[in-house]
Amino acid sequence: MLLQIIKLKSNLPEDELLNKAKEREPQFKVIPGLLQKYYVKTDQPGQYGGIYVWDAPESLQLYRESNLAKSIPEAYEIVEAPNIEIMDILFQLRNE
Repeated sequence: MLLQIIKLKSNLPEDELLNKAKEREPQFKVIPGLLQKYYVKTDQPGQYGGIYVWDAPESLQLYRESNLAKSIPEAYEIVEAPNIEIMDILFQLRNE
């Protein structure tokens, strides 16, 4: 499994960003291999993020090549290149 953490800065007001995220939620729910996604905000103004849990590197790669992934900068009015980290998950605490 992989953990992908994305931090981005948006020009959108928080309520508008949340509305866009909710509108796009069904598209993320059907991505093959995406086990979980957390929508987060940081303590910096206008900075938000996504924490993704993937079943395999191949699933992440297919997503990265998708139109959905490519539409994120425009959809959320990102103002600079996002910070992206990828980590291997060694084990998890709970298996629920």
